[in-house]
Order: sequence, then C-alpha cells, then structure tokens
Amino acid sequence: MEPDKPASPTTRRIAIDPVTRVEGHGKITLLIDDHNHIVEARFHIVEFRGFEKFIQGRPYWEVPFFVQRLCGICPVSHQLAAAKAVDQIAGVPQLTPTATQLRRLLHFGQMLQSHALHFFHLSSPDFLFGFGSDPRQRNIAGVLEQFPEIAMKGVKLRKFGQQIIEAITGKRIHGTGTVPGGMNKPLTLPERDALLTGIDDILQWSQEALALNEEIHTTHPEHRDFGTLRSHYMSMTGSNGELEFYHGGLRARAADGSSIFDQFDYCNYQQILKEEVRSWSYLKFPYFSALGTGQGWYRVGPLARINNCDRISTPLAEAARLRFRAYGNGGAVHDTLAYHWARMIELLHCTESIHALLQDPDITGTDLLADKGNRQPQGIGVIEAPRGTLFHHYQVNDEGLVTQANLIVSTTSNNQAMNESVRVVANQYLDGHEITEALLNHLEVAVRAYDPCLSCATHALGKMPLQVTLQDREGNVIHQLTKGVDGAVR
Repeated sequence: MEPDKPASPTTRRIAIDPVTRVEGHGKITLLIDDHNHIVEARFHIVEFRGFEKFIQGRPYWEVPFFVQRLCGICPVSHQLAAAKAVDQIAGVPQLTPTATQLRRLLHFGQMLQSHALHFFHLSSPDFLFGFGSDPRQRNIAGVLEQFPEIAMKGVKLRKFGQQIIEAITGKRIHGTGTVPGGMNKPLTLPERDALLTGIDDILQWSQEALALNEEIHTTHPEHRDFGTLRSHYMSMTGSNGELEFYHGGLRARAADGSSIFDQFDYCNYQQILKEEVRSWSYLKFPYFSALGTGQGWYRVGPLARINNCDRISTPLAEAARLRFRAYGNGGAVHDTLAYHWARMIELLHCTESIHALLQDPDITGTDLLADKGNRQPQGIGVIEAPRGTLFHHYQVNDEGLVTQANLIVSTTSNNQAMNESVRVVANQYLDGHEITEALLNHLEVAVRAYDPCLSCATHALGKMPLQVTLQDREGNVIHQLTKGVDGAVR
C-alpha cells in the first residue's frame, strides 16, 4: 500500500459506511482532491471483538464453544480450529476414524453453506444486474424477483449445508459436537439417509453454480483486471499437494509460482508469520516474516487454495480446476474477481465429498473418543475456513485454564490485499470522475470478492487504538482520552 498522504485544505473525504453485503461492519474511506483524483483509499475494520482476551481464565475444554460465537456465519470453522488445538492440549495424537470423518463432514457442510450464502445472497446481485445498476434492485430481493430459479437454488444449497451441521451438532448455528479427543454423538442411520435424500439435486445445482460463475468471469474481459493483484498465496494442502480443508501442511507460493515454503508444520507458524498493527484499523496486518511488511503480505481463501493445490480428489471439481488453470495459462490466476469462480469449484468439491462421506461405513460408527494422553501446555489448531487459513493458538496453565490466546482469522490475512484491491479499483474507476453511488459500489464489489467476515476480525486488547469521549446531554465534549497503538494514553 502507498504511504499515507497528508490531507490538504482542498482535499475532501468520502466514506462508504458501512460496506454492504458483507458479514460484520467495515467502511471504505477516500480522500480526493478538487479534480476528483484519488489521494488515498482505505478499507477499515471498525468493530472490536475481544475474544483473545476474555477467553483467558476459562477451562480449555470450553474454548471451542466460546470462540464459535465470533460469528453466526462460520461458527463451525472456529469450533473445529479450536477443537484441534484442544485435542493437542488433551494429549490426543489421533482421533478415531469415525470422529475424523464426522468432523470432516461437518466441515464440508460448513464450507458448502457459507460459499452458497456468499455468492447467491451477497455477491450475485452485482453480477446479475451489473456493478452500477439501481441499488433498489441490486440485492437478494431483486434476485428473487428477477432470477427466482437461481435464487432458490442458492437457498437450497445453503439449507443442505446447514442440515448437515444440524445433524452433527444439534443446531444449525452454534451447536456442540466436538469434545477433546473426538465427538459427542454419532450420526444415526436415519440421519444419514435423510441427508442422502436429494443429494443428486445438490450435485446438479452445484455444477450449475460453478458453470454460471465460470461463464460470468470468462465472458467479461473487464473482470480480469478489476482490482487484480499479483500476490503471494498461502493455504493448507495435503501431503501430496491436494486440496485439503481439515488437516495438512502450510504451502506458500509467490506470484510467479515459485515456492516460498511447502508442507510447513503449522504448529510452528510463528516462525513464518508476524502481525503488524496500524492506527486506523482494528484488524491486524499479517505478513511473511522473511519478506518483511512491505513485500510479505499474501492472500488466502478459495483463490489461494485453487492456485496452490496440485490436484483435487473429487473428479468434477478436479476437471473444473484444470479449466481454471488453463484460463491462467497454466500459472496462477491473479484476478480478484476469480475468487468467486474458485469458490464455486470448492462448493462442488464439498458436495462431491459429502456424497462420498455419507456412504462411508465409518460415518455412522459409534467409536467417537480417542484415549487422552499427557496434557500439554499449549495447542495450535489450523484449518481452511471458507475465507482462508484460520489459526487458533492457546496456552494453558497447570489447572487447565487458558492463559493466552492468539487467533489469526482468514479475513485478517487478506487485510492488506483488500486494501490494495480497493486502492486499485479506486484508481481504475473513480479517479478523475464525478463520484456516484454506482462507482462507489465498484469498491464494495472488490471487497466482497474476498468474502470478508469482519465479525471474526479479532484484535488483542491492549494493542488496539482506543478513543473515549465524555459528552454532556447536549452533545458538548467534556473530556476525551486517546490510547495509541503504543499503549500510551493522551
């Protein structure tokens, strides 16, 4: 990102507050001069989530159920990442086959419902009506009215993912399920059979969703350069380089496809990642420590995962991956809007994987808990959440109470990239033009490509900038205190 530019007396500020059709609360600010040239463009996260602090002092086995309250869209992601960390603390090296398959099925259901929600409910209005279309139509209600078949298939795809979550955890949102060393209930045969009912329709709709996204991207040449960035990519892959969501090693590749690291043990993530705090956002800025803050930022999520993996284990999604790679001439696809295309490749992979898991005999087994070993002082759990690589790291004392927590959520890893995309789009489409609602929506389109979950954008208390203002009932400021990122109160 370009360094801060001082505001001049003739510079004016424009804010999109809040950014719409994303999870959570954020805003975009522009500084423009008298000729409508862009001086500065930023994406700010303005809500604070203090989970890293207030789970301290809680028993470690409670953590998976606390942290899933970070979000109502991706609670399973936080539950599973925390559960993997808790398994380590409990001294469990390996789960039973049934517990492993249940967690994987739960994860695929989460990925499916989240991907369907993001494209059909939040992003499809931009592509079906146009980035600059009437905002009264450019929403899910407009899609339901003008494209009812597409909208209903999106609703049903998400519903199916939620039904999987409900069958395993008891609730579609904020259920239970995981316990240290396994799962707390089996999937019954009637529950399994109910999920298999209509699976052929889900497979068909997933293929149609992918075809729609593939057509949208490949038939609109302007999408190739919209907010596009040449960046590093990080994701988890399986031991043979395959697409993997639940467990694997960390892989990072540079924009030219060269390897930065591969099959890196995520338990040592602090050796390769650092986080920077900036005064104008509650969201941290991670980077590869070996490359520094200027060059070390990277992207995560569907685009990173499809660019990084060498293959996908399910046939329909693998065929789609090969078409995606062909579009990139065999190299990485850097188009920011290709996040949506990659997201639908993953949606299809989830559907195929769910179909296979529901037919696996282990999925209805009853051996759910592995034997616990010697308790460990810390645990680190990493999974691929819908929005990208998710880190949960907990340290505990001899009583099993959490003493320290560090969460690097997917949206945090994409923070610099989202800011870069906003800046690129601002210069591409707004610079020198009269600022209209239609043009401002272009900036929101760039942010939506990343599917940010701003509610998950946690920040450690004590490092965040904070301003407290005391006013009387007429609104006059009586006193004000400001704490900077250095902790000093002024």
